Amino acid sequence: METWRRTIELDGSQVSYLEWLPDGVVKAEVLLLHGGGADCAELSWGTVGPALAEAGYRAIAPDHPGYGESPLADWTATQERLVAYVGELVGALGLRDYVIGGLSLGGGMTIGHVLAHPSRARGAVLLGSYGLMDHQFEGAFKRPAHLLTWAMLRTGILRRLTWAYAKDRKKMDSGLRAIVRNPEERTTELLDAVMAEAQRPGAGVAFEQWQFDQFGWKKARTNYSDQLHAIAIPVLVVHGDRDTGVPVGRAREAARTIPDARLLVVADAGHWGQRDRPDVVVPAMLDFLAELS
Repeated sequence: METWRRTIELDGSQVSYLEWLPDGVVKAEVLLLHGGGADCAELSWGTVGPALAEAGYRAIAPDHPGYGESPLADWTATQERLVAYVGELVGALGLRDYVIGGLSLGGGMTIGHVLAHPSRARGAVLLGSYGLMDHQFEGAFKRPAHLLTWAMLRTGILRRLTWAYAKDRKKMDSGLRAIVRNPEERTTELLDAVMAEAQRPGAGVAFEQWQFDQFGWKKARTNYSDQLHAIAIPVLVVHGDRDTGVPVGRAREAARTIPDARLLVVADAGHWGQRDRPDVVVPAMLDFLAELS
């Protein structure tokens, strides 16, 4: 198995990506899309990519423009533009008959991509996916909570709080405990890596652009729920039952709506499922990939 860091030029962006290659024949190609906030290819897929390569798959994980080692794009990171970027990346890499997977923000990009290009990918994996609900939270206070987030975003308060949070190790550790509940996986090294990404020069700019695009004052601007029935490829939906970002009920509903979907609910796992329980999630992904072969 070999690991490479490469760079590719797209329309208005330069994208750095990780590539894990098997020693023998490539069974299939898998494109992995990380989430928003303080995330990047290495953080989300640094353990998944090697496991896929060892099983015979070529795994590719980009740092989205403005994350990790990819500079900010010339364009604004709206949901539509990010979906278009995925299509451009697929074309530039020459991917054919590939599987695409994404976490959170990357999950929403995955849904957008397979809806925009229904015949390009062989299958898809959604982990704690964005794009399945109208508001940031569920429950009786979902509308005022959403409005509060919108107001904090528009006034710049959210940006200042996020930057202060990124410099506070105790607060960052507390936040990490919510999305990676497994203490064996929530290591000092992981916390160090998350803090390094959060404090990277320019960190958060692309994510804030996307937040401005997606957070309307009444509801989120993207909810793919009514379009999921049009997804014509097999989909693996992976979701932690303790995900505080996207309630597990939304994943269950998505799996019921997508015509050819398999649902894996990971017990006592948070939002970062593949980091939280790689012992469960990675084998499930490998089984899914084997089904598609």
